[in-house]
Amino acid sequence: MSSKPSPIDPEGEPWQWPDESWQVIVDKVRAGRSLKPKSWKDGAQVAVAISFDSDHETSTLRWGHSSPGKLSQGQYGGRVAIPRIRELLARYDVPATFFVPAVVAKIHPDEQRGLVDEGHELGIHGWIHELNSSLPPADERDLMMRAADVLEKIGGARPVGMRTPSWDFSAHTLAICREMGLLYDSSMMADDEPYELLEDGKPTGMVELPVEWIRDDAVYFNMDRFSALRPYTPPSSVLEVFMAEFDGAYEEGGLFLLTMHPHIIGHRSRIRLLEELIQYIRSHTGVWFATHADVARYCKDNA
Repeated sequence: MSSKPSPIDPEGEPWQWPDESWQVIVDKVRAGRSLKPKSWKDGAQVAVAISFDSDHETSTLRWGHSSPGKLSQGQYGGRVAIPRIRELLARYDVPATFFVPAVVAKIHPDEQRGLVDEGHELGIHGWIHELNSSLPPADERDLMMRAADVLEKIGGARPVGMRTPSWDFSAHTLAICREMGLLYDSSMMADDEPYELLEDGKPTGMVELPVEWIRDDAVYFNMDRFSALRPYTPPSSVLEVFMAEFDGAYEEGGLFLLTMHPHIIGHRSRIRLLEELIQYIRSHTGVWFATHADVARYCKDNA
């Protein structure tokens, strides 16, 4: 006896699916009500949430690779970039959120403790930067739970938010997040502003702080020597894009959320980009720099 195909994994070509099939897929994880508040903390015009995905060595390990050259590129993130970033953030009194794979936290525990001591937030970013959206459900759940345990043990506090390593959800990710009692996620792209996540059409109470590739350093600078991927954009052009994104958020009284990677943004020619961006943002009145957790709490309480 053949088993009935699942609506979430239907048989046939998409144009052959019954309405139930595409509707279940569309409704699995969806943007719900906007959580953009009427004004930000202390009447600020705009909220600025700066984040770093501290992938470090797991950019190589995630693929099962062992190249010392590739690992050294990741090591640069912890050895050189993070100290530069910490100094810059301290100089301008900017709190940030660092999404850290558990394996990175194990390799660089003092780095994570130092970030927490300086007022920054640690968020979940998988175990070894695995592609969570392709894992069996039991494995995905186990790795998320274990990752949270590692960050809590090293950082001293249970993480309240996550960014998936694949910037994507499986059919089970949101249910796992809810089981863990997480306050927020920062992996989806349905809006510029914070919103509540829906699962199967029902409100979850979880806050989504949306990301976008436009506001991510990797797409402009990253490269792979063994593929045809050779993107390279001058830092001045990336700064222009980031400033324009901030300008739009400022004009709309919204959220400006930026994603960076230490081993990418931390180089000499690029850390200046980040400093100039912070200086530009600080030249405006009514700016609230906050961790992702602080933004999520404020939105949940004031939307």
